[in-house]
Amino acid sequence: MRVIDTGKLPVLSAEIFVIPLEANRFLIYAPLRRAAFVGNAGVVNFLADLKGGRVEGCGDGGNDDETLEFLRRLEIVDAGPETPPHEVFPDEPEPTSVTLFLTTACNLRCAYCYAAAGEGRARHMSLELARRGVDFVVGNALRRGEDHCEVNFHGGGEPTRNWPTLTATLAYARRQAEARGLKLTAYLATNAVFSARQLDWIVAHIDGASVSCDGLPEVHDANRVTPAGQGSSASVLRALRRFDAENFAYGIRMTVTAAAIPRLADSVEYLCANFHPGQIQAEPAYQIGRGALAPSAETETFVVAFREAQGRARRYGHELTFSAARAGTLTDHFCAATQDLFALTPDGSVSSCYEVFDESSPRAPIFLYGAADGKDGWRFDREKIAFLRRQTVDRRAYCAGCFARWSCGGDCYHKALVVHGEGEFAGTERCDIIRELTRDQILAYIAEAGGVFWHGMPEAVAATIEKCACVSCAEGENPPRVPLFV
Repeated sequence: MRVIDTGKLPVLSAEIFVIPLEANRFLIYAPLRRAAFVGNAGVVNFLADLKGGRVEGCGDGGNDDETLEFLRRLEIVDAGPETPPHEVFPDEPEPTSVTLFLTTACNLRCAYCYAAAGEGRARHMSLELARRGVDFVVGNALRRGEDHCEVNFHGGGEPTRNWPTLTATLAYARRQAEARGLKLTAYLATNAVFSARQLDWIVAHIDGASVSCDGLPEVHDANRVTPAGQGSSASVLRALRRFDAENFAYGIRMTVTAAAIPRLADSVEYLCANFHPGQIQAEPAYQIGRGALAPSAETETFVVAFREAQGRARRYGHELTFSAARAGTLTDHFCAATQDLFALTPDGSVSSCYEVFDESSPRAPIFLYGAADGKDGWRFDREKIAFLRRQTVDRRAYCAGCFARWSCGGDCYHKALVVHGEGEFAGTERCDIIRELTRDQILAYIAEAGGVFWHGMPEAVAATIEKCACVSCAEGENPPRVPLFV
């Protein structure tokens, strides 16, 4: 080895991950630089020498000089320090978006429902409480000098089952926003099983919807059934056809059980061939609620099926997504659960997680961080808020060596608690899915950029992220940022 002193030796300036692909081929990835390329063992060894402060054969116009110039172009060498993502929060939550868990009632009994919706005594949000939530975010938007606020209708059940409160709340919110010169957007997470009259109203008044639909009618009807055991696909497909006819913005959220994995590609192709959603998201069924004892769908076979489904979706001009695979995104949080989400339960508690929708939820003590206080105020638990904000990926020892950590953000904190309790995070079955699908995305970015390297966010991906500010992977989830849903 010889070290050439050129006045300033090259310095490795990026966190680098080397991911084996096949014999003598490696994916070299610098997540904080949004840069990647495929190299051989020689390039990997060269990077190791750089990291160790050793430079071999440089300065003589040889291949190593060309390699250095290539690495400089990607900001991997001599580009100064990297800046990991870090969210800065106000002292007190100042949300301009409110999510209303309108009811725990539901008109379906889905076999895998995380909320076991429809069981037990139904709880409904009052119009008074909903208006109070609207007033809070409208006031925050004015104080922050913003021109926009948002209302989301969600639930540990089907939000349209509290129809009077839903419609009256939206009318109130629009009046309040208009009177103050604010733009209001309203989104709905729904199973799309509702009356023709309700469908008319939704198309006329809601800005976008996230629709739970599992694809082929027979696949959907195997799990998403009425209390009488009847399939619900006919109602859902009727709604999708109406949405398309009206150019209404919606996304589709597919829940994939272990039994449905072999039909995933066919289901995605069916949706792409017959409908026009802004986005289709597929997630393995969550082993909680009614699905607690079901076989896991977080498997290698899901990854294989997802890849096939993704290929078919692209032939129709669609992109199939998985919530935690989002290469190019830079974040230290997975979702709004650790970023001051303001969601109201039917009884007036403030939740930071879409999967914790009432006070009886097992993890309510962790995610319920506030409540209505007095006539029109809100009381927040500062210690809980601080704890939730600290649930960042850089604080997880297990994630330190993972190339997907700055895009995954540590995945769903609620799911981690289900698997590990409040102990040290040691990974989940989803981690393997995340790594595999993130690697696929990086390789796709390289191919789209010409096949040599990727540097910088692809325009199509950047547009998706701009429209989809919130990421979650619970059944139903946060409604889409029009027209997409992650």
